[in-house]
Amino acid sequence: MIVIVFTNSSAQYTIAEEPKPNLIFILVDDQGYYDLGCYGGKEFDTPRIDRMAQEGILFTDYYAAAPICSPSRAGILTGCYPRRVGLATWVQRADSRKGIHPDELTLAELLKSSGYATACIGKWHLGYLPPFLPRQQGFDHYFGLLHNLDPVEVVYFENEGGVPLMRNEEVFKQPADPAALTEVYTDEAISFIRENRDRPFFLYLPHTMAHNPLGVTDDFRGKSRFGLYGDVIQCLDHHVGRLFDTLQELSIDDRTLVVYASDNGRGPGRTADQPIRGNKLTTLEGGIRVPCIAWGPGLGIKAGQTSSQLIHAMDWYPTFATFAGVKVPEGRVIDGRDITPLLEGRCETVPSATAELSLNASVPLRRPWNPPGEWEQIVSREEYHQAFFYHGSLGSLAAVRWENWKLQLNPNFQLFDLEEDPGETKPVRNPELIRKLRGMAILFQEEMRTGTRPAGESPLSK
Repeated sequence: MIVIVFTNSSAQYTIAEEPKPNLIFILVDDQGYYDLGCYGGKEFDTPRIDRMAQEGILFTDYYAAAPICSPSRAGILTGCYPRRVGLATWVQRADSRKGIHPDELTLAELLKSSGYATACIGKWHLGYLPPFLPRQQGFDHYFGLLHNLDPVEVVYFENEGGVPLMRNEEVFKQPADPAALTEVYTDEAISFIRENRDRPFFLYLPHTMAHNPLGVTDDFRGKSRFGLYGDVIQCLDHHVGRLFDTLQELSIDDRTLVVYASDNGRGPGRTADQPIRGNKLTTLEGGIRVPCIAWGPGLGIKAGQTSSQLIHAMDWYPTFATFAGVKVPEGRVIDGRDITPLLEGRCETVPSATAELSLNASVPLRRPWNPPGEWEQIVSREEYHQAFFYHGSLGSLAAVRWENWKLQLNPNFQLFDLEEDPGETKPVRNPELIRKLRGMAILFQEEMRTGTRPAGESPLSK
């Protein structure tokens, strides 16, 4: 922004940069599609997140990168399908030798290079060994659990006093208390916000809840109409509200973008008007379609909007970069699309990469495109970029979605119209569409065959 100051004798020109916005990504664990009031949940009260939706944009067709923890997180932080970065399979427990490869450019590293203070507060689950820890992946500050607290992970720490709650490389508390985590994470997040109120910051807040074992403080126990899980959701809502209160108190709410999403689904709908089926780990809609809300009225994000556009977790990488005024470096191939124009209400759909309506709009064009003759006339580059490729918890391609059409690939091709049948109960006979989406799947498999990068492994191979 150029500010022109006039004096009696001449015009003086002062260059003043617009302050970079603050960026907050709240990631909830294992929250189902219908498990907020604004998504139709009737068993619990979520007034603060509902208000966030009223003042922002709610996505009805938003997809996690995977139906399981670690790959889902890899998708957010790299902007890539987990398979592209070698992290599509299962989870990274305490005996894992894998993590995000040091050659990957995480969202935190990209923003840090542009002057952002960066923090990861919460569950990491992307590698336990030193090269893969949060502070080696672009985060200035870390507070949280590197693991889950379920029995298959707690066993690794039985002789060490339990799973530790970490602050950077030091043990803050051991063992961690699941009932206290949502509150202490939020306390730490608020401290980080206060400490960095005068500079741009990126806060990645991946909550441990609502992953089993569930836990809440006594003031939330028994308050919902859906048992302990409902209590957890209401507890999360309260502490999300504390973050918004802090932003307002510090008068930085008008220059902050907040995204709320779940890392994967939990289970099917519970009433007749909640048709989605499927559980976590599956690629039915209930396993991977999740709540997502974006809020930032001071940054031009349209208030009170509901979007049925197909959006996925990888899209936040180039979008956050655009809000920060940072170009994704040339040569960096990712799978996310810059959805800034959609958030700002400049268009109602995700714009074409060729339209160049935002700073990182053209990033998808870095993905290779040379379809063989069989598919050249059936699938366009634009259609391919706007598709979503579902991967199961074991990393294999399971389905393709384009527009409202979903093609399940196994055990046989089944086509569903998700607009009319989100429960995937009525297969549609349409050979042309089946062929089109099958072609997308084949092209994607070839792209992954030639474009997959290795995960980091320790010791790292040279």
